[in-house]
Amino acid sequence: MRRVSPGATVIIRRPKLSPPPSEGRLSRSIVVRRRALRIFQEADHPVYLFTLRADELSKIADIVRASRDNGGDLIGYQRPEVRKHVANILEYLNSNNGQVLFPNSIILAMSSAVRFTSTRGPRVDGQGLAAAGTLQFTVPREGDPKPAWIVDGQQRAVALSRCKRRDFPVLVSAFIADDIETQREQFLRVNSTKPLPRGLISELLPKVTTVLPANLAARRAPAALCDILARDPESPFHGLIRRSSGTAKRSPAEVVSDTALMQVIQESLSYPSGCLFAYRNLATGETDFDGVRHLLFVYWTAVRETFPDAWGKPPTQSRLMHSAGLRAMGKLMDRIMATVDIRRADALSRVRKELAALRSICNWTSGRWDPLNGLRWDELQNVPAHVRMLSNLLLRAHMVHANGAA
Repeated sequence: MRRVSPGATVIIRRPKLSPPPSEGRLSRSIVVRRRALRIFQEADHPVYLFTLRADELSKIADIVRASRDNGGDLIGYQRPEVRKHVANILEYLNSNNGQVLFPNSIILAMSSAVRFTSTRGPRVDGQGLAAAGTLQFTVPREGDPKPAWIVDGQQRAVALSRCKRRDFPVLVSAFIADDIETQREQFLRVNSTKPLPRGLISELLPKVTTVLPANLAARRAPAALCDILARDPESPFHGLIRRSSGTAKRSPAEVVSDTALMQVIQESLSYPSGCLFAYRNLATGETDFDGVRHLLFVYWTAVRETFPDAWGKPPTQSRLMHSAGLRAMGKLMDRIMATVDIRRADALSRVRKELAALRSICNWTSGRWDPLNGLRWDELQNVPAHVRMLSNLLLRAHMVHANGAA
């Protein structure tokens, strides 16, 4: 038996039946073996520490970017490539004739098809924390799925795949997880203190069902409700919401920021004065999603029908679709919907009647907001002072109308 020195790569070529010429695939599989440590943390998801060469990383691991399939379901979880970040890493890797220190590890989720064989003898630390052995990866033929996915370090991985030194050793931490949910959960945990795009987090949160840190758990219900508003064909926001998982070329119809809508929903769910607060069970942490969905659909459909000329336009053409307008209308939602029984057949017409009294003071697309010190319609910004002033204006006008009607 030939001995393998630690860290060496052994390439074993196994004869296979040749595929049809039209497939254009390699006729033999390539197997990469690496010495590794298995860390004993959780039995269902073993953790490993090992190294790969820069050119091996991209052959073994895929980057699964957040996107939507034809049915609108979320697939993947990674943010888009940041070219400047990749260029900076690549410049460093190619500097000083390759004499660089790169201790940052890549975190991979690996398929259960990856095999680990323990080395005979006692565990390396003598305390049962880790065991030495060999990991075996089969490099897939072109078009076949890869045995691992990058959970953290995608910008570094892209730079490593392009660096001049193809044999540069890369530190890797990996765990076994075939299911996308575990991968998403770990992705969110690893990046919970990093500046991930808020929109990407909001899309991933509804897909993670395990216990999350408090700051992420509080946003899960608003994220799920925002997802409903974006995808449900009956939603007044259907097709209007910008998502991080969208294609590089966005539809002109996507004019609403998902983070602005999430903020409206989260504030209404979190405070006793919010109309959505009553739909939460504080004892169990559960939310009546059907009830909230119906309320949101009724109110925002009434808004769309009350201000048709301002609905569905880019924020540069309509401040109703701007974050400031959405947040102010969210405050008004808390006031109006607190007294509307959404189970009644006339709920929509009643909300339309409440909103109709505000048409004359709203300058969403032209003119000036006279009660707001003559602020021009397009000068309204998503800053606390403007949101507060606009919210107070709408609430006062509604109160005057309500008192007059009484």
